[in-house]
Amino acid sequence: MVYKTPCHLLPFAFFLLGFVLISSLAQPIPTTFVNVTTYGARPDGSTDSSKAFLAAWHVACTSAQATTIIVPAGRFLVGNLVFQGNKCTSAPISIHIAGTIIAPEDYRVIAKSEQWIWFTGVTDVSIYGGILDAQGTSLWECKTNGHGNCPSGAKTLLFTASNNININGLTSINSQKFHIVLDTCNNVNISGVHVSADANSPNTDGIHVQSSRSVYIGNSSIGTGDDCISIGPGSTSIHINNIRCGPGHGISIGSLGSAEEEQGVEDVTVSNVDFSGTYNGVRIKTWGKNSNSFARNIVFQHINMNRVNNPIIIDQHYCLREPCLKTESGVEISNVRYQDIHGTSNTDVAVILDCSKEKPCTDIEMSNVNLSLVNEPAHAACENANGLANDVVPFTPCLKKDSLMK
Repeated sequence: MVYKTPCHLLPFAFFLLGFVLISSLAQPIPTTFVNVTTYGARPDGSTDSSKAFLAAWHVACTSAQATTIIVPAGRFLVGNLVFQGNKCTSAPISIHIAGTIIAPEDYRVIAKSEQWIWFTGVTDVSIYGGILDAQGTSLWECKTNGHGNCPSGAKTLLFTASNNININGLTSINSQKFHIVLDTCNNVNISGVHVSADANSPNTDGIHVQSSRSVYIGNSSIGTGDDCISIGPGSTSIHINNIRCGPGHGISIGSLGSAEEEQGVEDVTVSNVDFSGTYNGVRIKTWGKNSNSFARNIVFQHINMNRVNNPIIIDQHYCLREPCLKTESGVEISNVRYQDIHGTSNTDVAVILDCSKEKPCTDIEMSNVNLSLVNEPAHAACENANGLANDVVPFTPCLKKDSLMK
């Protein structure tokens, strides 16, 4: 005999079924924990633990459940690591690092592949805490001493073709080249990171973003021998907030226009940044050559400069090696806002808008800007830029005064 629910009890039955379904959804997702020491990693700083890290990744990658990879306290030596996501399930992977991951002392070991720790094609990966020490000082010395056989160097942490990435509380020190790189990534959150390299270390950008969308970088301290943060071609919807930058070359959009056919940069907001002793503050730089690239819809706001060589600079004649040909950039720079920027310049010219004759900078707006030498007035230099200014010191001569600007 089949039992049938009486009609007057049907509403209660549906309510009970809904309660059970909602309760089951409210339960935390089961998480698998994987410790790299289980697969042979040794926290002694001398045993190569590369295979153990890759074995732990394989377990996490193929798991149907969310997985946390544990890197306990200690020093773990690893060579080049490639974490591939093409065979992974859709379950999230978290990597919790309590210790330090170090590269081999011989810089050639990781420099030969140009990246040390590489995640490619991954989704829903989070890294929490820990220290990455690329031990790049010997390579810096090789480069600065003019040895012609020095390799370019390895990026410390690279994400390519990846989505939904979270990096929180990570420290990166002594990178051979760039510290953290995002290339062709979407929906990335970087928060609470600390990046450190010697002020004279070459090409050690703190965080570099290119061909990526919807990236947040915040609440971080970056001091390097190159840009604290650099934003390359093809990047859009980039938000940078609450950064301490120095030493270094500031926060840069570009360089752009190295190729004639190149994607541009748009929708970038840089807020609440303290620059201290940096070579540049906020910078847009483009090569002086033909290009269809662009930089547009950029906001620099709520920024403090402390003895910065070039607090505000647009350089459309960027060149790395002398002599530089004074050719004109084809990159279009438009709709750039400078708001609430104060502090001191380390040079007489605090504002430089060096724009292209071929493609002048348009729709530049400055408001509530006050920059000076220590206890002395500073100056501004401006070529081929159009826009408005209000309450700006030093006043930029090619911008029109507009008291109605907010």
